[in-house]
Amino acid sequence: MRIGLIAIDGCFGSAVASVIDIVRVADGARGDVDPRIDPIELAILGPKRRVTTTASMTLSVDHPLSESGEFDVVVVPALGTLTAAATHDALQSRDARSVIASLGRLDDATTRIAAACTGVFAVAETGRMHHRRATTSWFLGPEFLKRYPTVALDLDTMVVVDGNLVTAGAAFAHIDLALSLVRSISPDLAQHVAKLLIIDERPSQAAFVAYEHLRHEDPIVVEFERFVRARLDEPFNVAFAAQSLGTSRRTLERRVRAALNLTPLGFVQRLRIERARHLSATTDLTSAEIARRVGYANAETLRSLLRRERRRS
Repeated sequence: MRIGLIAIDGCFGSAVASVIDIVRVADGARGDVDPRIDPIELAILGPKRRVTTTASMTLSVDHPLSESGEFDVVVVPALGTLTAAATHDALQSRDARSVIASLGRLDDATTRIAAACTGVFAVAETGRMHHRRATTSWFLGPEFLKRYPTVALDLDTMVVVDGNLVTAGAAFAHIDLALSLVRSISPDLAQHVAKLLIIDERPSQAAFVAYEHLRHEDPIVVEFERFVRARLDEPFNVAFAAQSLGTSRRTLERRVRAALNLTPLGFVQRLRIERARHLSATTDLTSAEIARRVGYANAETLRSLLRRERRRS
């Protein structure tokens, strides 16, 4: 397999380094796992001969972007931004536009595209994600949906594979992305690399999501979140919540889904779990008392939800 890793000035340094290290360890270890595994080649692609990452790491570019189509997989790492505004600006840069143009020319039949974090935005800019599943940084989910409303965004899953597109979540999900590429070559090799580097699999981003930090601007959703947080110990009724906010149930459901990719009830359950974990870590309350404080009369109901969330994460 030939893997081309795109790098531009300002890309996330540890993201690039983690992909390089995992792929090169995999290539070095493949003979120990199965001598029949073909060599795994990794090369740096870029718009100029040398690029500098956020960590001031300088990389020599092996191939120009015009040669991207010669690789089996092209990897697009994070742009090195943390906010919607900074990501928008980064996508308008000359280097990013050249990356987007080169991605747009790739042949779906011969080249896979893998991206993580804000690198997924660059792939979405090509238009090739319409009506396809993807994931990205959980905290930029609302901005992603606003920019690319036809993409089926899954913020719970760490790595999403849809045909020739492979996407991963926030910054250190580049580790999961690289392992998924190795797994596509050999599951045994991926498992061996994970053991060598002591990498634990994290199939979900859900455990890391702090919903109060999600960047959405929908006033109805903002008010809904405030409404729910003030009443987490009360039974939830979506019709009553909508009426209290001066809107219809259908509108509330639609706006919450658009902003958070969750149903209103799903959002309430996530907030209750978030509050329950906080109370468990910071108080001496019993599980029954915590359950009542987050709206569950039965402590076993809360324990069941927590177990389900742990399995997902």
